[in-house]
Amino acid sequence: MVAIAVDIWTDLVCPWCFIGKRRFEAALGEFEHRDAVEVRWRSFELDPGAPAESTQTIPERIRDLGMSEAQADEQAARVTALAAEVGLAYRLDLARPVNSFDAHRVMHLAEDEGVGEAVRERLMTAYTGEGAALGDHETLVAEAAKAGLDGGTTRTMLKGDAYTAAVRADEQRAAAVGVTAVPSFVGGGKYLVAGAQPAEVFALLLRRVWEEAAT
Repeated sequence: MVAIAVDIWTDLVCPWCFIGKRRFEAALGEFEHRDAVEVRWRSFELDPGAPAESTQTIPERIRDLGMSEAQADEQAARVTALAAEVGLAYRLDLARPVNSFDAHRVMHLAEDEGVGEAVRERLMTAYTGEGAALGDHETLVAEAAKAGLDGGTTRTMLKGDAYTAAVRADEQRAAAVGVTAVPSFVGGGKYLVAGAQPAEVFALLLRRVWEEAAT
């Protein structure tokens, strides 16, 4: 049986990544060969130098990058409206950009424990809609536990360096295939779609990779 793979690089503190996830899922849900598609989620840090704790919200961060208050608020409102179109309730006025490295380690643990998708959804929802501080270990433990990941196991993992190599390997692979921002979707190991594109674009990606694999 023909099988294809799509690697998806995201950051848990990236509002566009959650939108891209929903749009990709819409395309995959309509793909006639969806049961033969392996989706592999990969780690990516938008800002490796970000602090583990921050009081600065996303709109405030946008203003620091050179936009006026009105422009920053307009951009946040636009992203929030696009999120609503795919069923997501954003509160970017609560979301604080922080270091996501440990959150990515939690995701690798969750994948190994068989609850990767549930934990991914919970962490992304907690960040974009509830103002959860994903750089804080106890927050990560509590939010992942809501999605079925044992709290004691998560806490023990975070105290050491488990999955550090796995996160770094994902980032190295990203560089190797030309991924420089997220979300990024790579089909068949070579076809790159960058950004939270419309579902139709992802449908084309799936079809192209499938047709090539089937020949």
